Amino acid sequence: MNFEVGDPVETIDDIIKGVVTKIDNTTITIETLEGFPLKFEANELVKVQTDEIAGDLTFQKIHSAMQEKEVRKRKKQTLPKSKKERVEHILEVDLHIHQLTNSYKGMSNHEMLELQLDTARRQLEFAIRNRIPKIVFIHGVGEGVLKLELEYLFGRYDNINYYDANYQKYGLGATEVYIYQNPR
Repeated sequence: MNFEVGDPVETIDDIIKGVVTKIDNTTITIETLEGFPLKFEANELVKVQTDEIAGDLTFQKIHSAMQEKEVRKRKKQTLPKSKKERVEHILEVDLHIHQLTNSYKGMSNHEMLELQLDTARRQLEFAIRNRIPKIVFIHGVGEGVLKLELEYLFGRYDNINYYDANYQKYGLGATEVYIYQNPR
């Protein structure tokens, strides 16, 4: 039997009905009423009248409705996300001394400050190399020495801007750095 794309068919041994979507030698791919593609040999299928498949609803109407529904779904998926739905990835660097080393008991204040500043410098250079646009340095409130030293460090770079981080999330003890990817 000769089949053409678009012919309504039914399997001989099962109760599977559909429409021919692809013909490859003797292998015929059909799409069922539920929208599943299935492959059969040509001798396993027979052509049927469209009204035999769906009673008073013709198969063509059902098939076109399924395709229309599929097109609507695709349109929803291809819409760009709104600004609120976008997730912004921000590198967070906690500079509290107990986060940077296991044992800080024998360290002087100067050594601790140097470790914190070295970590901040390394993370900033990493972000610049990897084109990460934002970093939040969590330094804590304390006496403000680390914050002042960080501001001095950030002032050495031409392609960054820094400001206090989100108060609701970090409180007063954090500074957010924005890295311009194309320096002026």
